[in-house]
Amino acid sequence: MSSGLEQIHRDIAACRLCPRLVAWREESAAHPPRRFVGQKYWARGVPGFGDAKARLMIVGLAPAANGANRTGRMFTGDRSGDWLFRAMHKAGFCNQPFAVDANDGLRLSDAYIAASCRCAPPQNKPTREEMMRCRPFLEREMMALKEVKVLLGLGKIGFDTAFRTARDLGFVAEDRLRPIPKFGHGACYQLSEKLCLLGTFHPSQQNTFTGKLTEVMFDAVFERARELIRQDESSPF
Repeated sequence: MSSGLEQIHRDIAACRLCPRLVAWREESAAHPPRRFVGQKYWARGVPGFGDAKARLMIVGLAPAANGANRTGRMFTGDRSGDWLFRAMHKAGFCNQPFAVDANDGLRLSDAYIAASCRCAPPQNKPTREEMMRCRPFLEREMMALKEVKVLLGLGKIGFDTAFRTARDLGFVAEDRLRPIPKFGHGACYQLSEKLCLLGTFHPSQQNTFTGKLTEVMFDAVFERARELIRQDESSPF
């Protein structure tokens, strides 16, 4: 891990800019569901994690109150993470198809996971103001990850956040600024010669339990990300 990313991670963990989110992450830790009673919760801002040379950058919504807010690692210890890491493992982006705690041996390869909001929000709904306060962390991560070729937004918020952050950093070619990319599962946009944006339904229980997102659909998105990376490898530019 680069020293630049390590400092960003420390800053995220120390952040207390949003009183409502600080109160909720700590309340969740103080009153966990029965299955987690006695476990020590992270209860801080959750940093991104992954390969410093990642060519795939995944942008999610926010930590789950009893998932990443408990374990201290994105998508670790919850049902959404079960789906995410299973699909990433199939596509060769991580070394194992599960994530239960921060010491389970999971390593990402060519991928990095970030989020629109770094603290668990009540009802999984951060406000626009809370996400804007968090945006500088994502900007710093995006600047530090020099090799990113594919941005993958999990859900509409992750997708829109990924695009707006790339746009504001000047990573989107001027002729690709309009029309603004429209979110959809499997949506794919070329933002510049070197950067693509993909969209997928979020692997939340609301989507996976209802069949709105199936395993085949989710796997296909990561296969597409891998294909885009391979295409860039063969590009003469």
